[in-house]
Amino acid sequence: MTGDRRPARRLQSRRRMRPAVAVAAVLVLCAAGCANVPTGGQVVTGKPAEKAERVDDPYVRLIPVSPQPDWGPTQLVSGFLTASASFDDGHKVAKEYLSTPNAWDPGLRPYVDVLSSRTVDPHVDQTSANQATVHVTGDQLGTIDSDGQYTAAPKSVEADFQLAKTQQGVWRITGLPGNDKAGLFLTKDDVERAMRTVNLYFFAPDEHTLVPNGIFLPVVDRETLPTQLVQALLSGPTSWLNGAVQSAFPKGTRLRGGSVRIDKDVAIVDLSQDARGGNVERMSAQLSWTLRQLSEIKRWRLEIDGETVTPQGSDATQSVHSWDGNSPDGQDPDEQVRQTAYVAGTAGFLGTLQGDRAQPVVTGAAGRLSHPAVSPNYQELAGLSTDGTQLVTAGPVAGSPALHVLLNAHKGARFTAPSWSRDGTLWTVESTRKASWLWVRRPGKAPVKAGHWGLGGRQVLAFRVARDGVRTAVIVAIDGRPEVQMGRIATAPDGSLDVGSFLPVSSELQDAVDLTWRDYDTLAVLGRAKRDSQTLPYLMPVSGSAITSLGVGALGEPRTIAAAPGSPVLIGTWSSGKDQVCRQRPPVTSYSQWICPTAARDPSYAH
Repeated sequence: MTGDRRPARRLQSRRRMRPAVAVAAVLVLCAAGCANVPTGGQVVTGKPAEKAERVDDPYVRLIPVSPQPDWGPTQLVSGFLTASASFDDGHKVAKEYLSTPNAWDPGLRPYVDVLSSRTVDPHVDQTSANQATVHVTGDQLGTIDSDGQYTAAPKSVEADFQLAKTQQGVWRITGLPGNDKAGLFLTKDDVERAMRTVNLYFFAPDEHTLVPNGIFLPVVDRETLPTQLVQALLSGPTSWLNGAVQSAFPKGTRLRGGSVRIDKDVAIVDLSQDARGGNVERMSAQLSWTLRQLSEIKRWRLEIDGETVTPQGSDATQSVHSWDGNSPDGQDPDEQVRQTAYVAGTAGFLGTLQGDRAQPVVTGAAGRLSHPAVSPNYQELAGLSTDGTQLVTAGPVAGSPALHVLLNAHKGARFTAPSWSRDGTLWTVESTRKASWLWVRRPGKAPVKAGHWGLGGRQVLAFRVARDGVRTAVIVAIDGRPEVQMGRIATAPDGSLDVGSFLPVSSELQDAVDLTWRDYDTLAVLGRAKRDSQTLPYLMPVSGSAITSLGVGALGEPRTIAAAPGSPVLIGTWSSGKDQVCRQRPPVTSYSQWICPTAARDPSYAH
């Protein structure tokens, strides 16, 4: 709708327009499922269902105002932009502002330019008795593509609307900017009222672990949400994850009858005959995880071409909480299995954290490594030399195993703390102030550089692979300031890796020291928010929602952070001349105090 969306001239004014139009809010509660537009990042996933937040919770619905006979050109354009935020009846009211209403059809998944606020300084550039051109400007935060993918793209935008008087003597829009008949200008507030961030679930290359793919989905009414979710899932992953994940639904699969049928709390998903070539169990896992985001659906049934299909070992009617074994976190989220925490003891050993004490497991030279990380099968230990210039491994994780130097850094370079993915692959980034290289060591292989590394020209301070093995979080230096970003890992048929498409997660931190994945939806980050004067631990949703401070207390100089699903967040800090591992005092809330009872450093969890 903006014509050429890339070039942008400078804003000529910052004066807000005062439209003579309004919208009526018929429900003033915007609950957990509302979309959140990050001011500096990309939305990559929505809220996890097990946290009791649902996309069909109550939301603000706006009733747009029809054009009035006495409105002039600027009022009409202002009214059109405001009415465009309502998706009811196919943008019925917004179309009343057009001379040819049927020529404009944004649909339910339009391209959206997301603006920080309503456009500023609408003015008539050219006019006659019966024709006018209204020029508007605005500050863009980002865009939402037709697949629902949000991408941060801050810039100034300008657009021209062509208008003419009808035979009845009222103004109507005859030409949209750039002759774009499908896009929308929506403000951040518009998006947060009219859309939801939701997860679609696709498979990692292992064909077992699900990977969440977050999108923005317009909400017309609660009744259409099941259909919208399933149709979006059948459409496949967004451009950001395309090539990195797989779908079990054969190409061309669609909903028969165009909708999901609902019988009380049971959803009936009837797929076209194209689905007969798909794996029923894997299709069921994708559907169960996607549908569990809707509070009113408790069970569901799969049909193909009108015939009920039953996955092996399952009932015909499945619970939406089936297939928890395919969790992106690699475990049943209802069990919240406590994982083993490891720490580097101050006496020169690697130990397990048992209460307030570190119980030695590895001693000798291997026990003195910095940033130790234990492999998912608990058979190998990786760590760095004290100065960070060597990547070292040792095994078994017991006694005094011999060290094996995997990599030596180039002059002036350092390695990031080693990170394991659940398949036993070891990752680290070698980085200088102006460049970086991603090293990957697969089980039984020698370490190699990733074929494509999207941050090659940047300094990387931390690198962590998600438990799904497809997404990765980093701290990267951007214009001299550490920034949390997320990328994706795509594996080619020949095994080569493309690790890239990095985009910011949040703009709320002005400094970042370390990070890790708490669960598939949330990062645990050590950093300093704009409102704080010291480095603190935060939970950072990868959806771009607001970060949450984790308690208060004197933490000295926090250096490292560890987290895992269902386990306490741990912090390695330097305080009063000694290393300490800190944890929150029960009960764990955002206001609880931190205590530092363990003389150790560099806590970590084996994933």
